[in-house]
Amino acid sequence: MTTRDDPEQVIRYADMFAAMGAEPRLRIMQLLLTAHPQGLVVGDIQDELGIPASTLSHHLDKLKNEELVKVRREGTFLWYTANTEALQELLNFLYAECCTRNKAVKPGDLVLIVQASKGSPERKNQ
Repeated sequence: MTTRDDPEQVIRYADMFAAMGAEPRLRIMQLLLTAHPQGLVVGDIQDELGIPASTLSHHLDKLKNEELVKVRREGTFLWYTANTEALQELLNFLYAECCTRNKAVKPGDLVLIVQASKGSPERKNQ
């Protein structure tokens, strides 16, 4: 069964995309990805993006509820990191059947193409 055939999974992915659909939350995700894997504390996110504390808390909660960010406590600090596994799952969902309707690419070949590109010399030098 493909993900496309699983309505609950599609709804979950739609909720994840909706969470990132607000401009401040998308900016938060971009910022957290720049700081991956260590992440950032709330104060650094606030300083970098200029989002008021109460609004930032709301946005981070929404992203956390959709499992797009992870939170860890170190002493009195809350560190937020992008959940790259969830983001990879979203990308896999989008590309799972890429180009299969017109048979330009066989199902699964795109994954092989992506894996090959990760090991290519051009990618390593970037």
